[in-house]
Amino acid sequence: MKTCITTYSYLRRIQAGGFTLFDAVKHARDTGFECIEFSNLFNAGNANADYAAELRGHCEKVGIKPVSYVEGADLITGSGGDQAKEVERLKGLIDVAAVIGVEKFRHDATRGFAEHIVGRSFHDAIELIVPAIRELTVYAESKGIKTMCENHGFYIQESRRMEKLVRKVAHPNFGLLVDIGNFLCADDDPVKAVSVTGPYAFHVHLKDFLFKDGKDSFYSAEWLKTRGGNFIRGTVLGHGSVPLKQCIHTLRNFCGYMGSVSLEFEGPEDTLAAIESSYKAMVDAIC
Repeated sequence: MKTCITTYSYLRRIQAGGFTLFDAVKHARDTGFECIEFSNLFNAGNANADYAAELRGHCEKVGIKPVSYVEGADLITGSGGDQAKEVERLKGLIDVAAVIGVEKFRHDATRGFAEHIVGRSFHDAIELIVPAIRELTVYAESKGIKTMCENHGFYIQESRRMEKLVRKVAHPNFGLLVDIGNFLCADDDPVKAVSVTGPYAFHVHLKDFLFKDGKDSFYSAEWLKTRGGNFIRGTVLGHGSVPLKQCIHTLRNFCGYMGSVSLEFEGPEDTLAAIESSYKAMVDAIC
């Protein structure tokens, strides 16, 4: 497995000022990461070919390989509920990803139907979004890029829904980005969930959460309530409740996954120190 980091891990530090995405790329390489994943350049207002080429050149200069690009999306309610417009937006970002030189592109699937729409099931949602996902992956394939959806966004987060999605799309250029921590958002056991989704993995996120049982009524704004009413909070890899080594074991030895694994840190701890500590935990787990 190759060590990778998503630039989302640096978000707090970049937002604090005095530290750029280019600084993040250099810090990642200096820390020891072999690969890098870019996250949501569109939201940063940088989704254009010139900026993408600049990023690619910077990666070449510091000696780190861009492997993946991740982007938020919703193929039901995104772009004002206009699915065709959302698909075209994502195609434009696939073009940007191609300039960066990545091999994989993750887009979200959906967060479900609007709150005022009742009686619409996951079965209804999957029938609506699968044709759009196929269209995107066929387009990306023409650019030499594989597409993925991630267990992300509560509605589609647990393993059996992700498995159903990838099997329904049924295209060899489409797979999953498996985030070992995100399964907790849907109260799905990470090791069991990885065993279900790992065979379809094109890429992996290593993320850790602290966990508090829902019977504990106290939590601060830093804590996220899960679908089942428990509480989780992002933290340094290896410091939380996600069984990192078991998940890696399952991915490698049960699912046969040997691709890159991206650190995704989203805790309140000092960003750079947390990333450096998480890198050591990652290396220990995959060795």
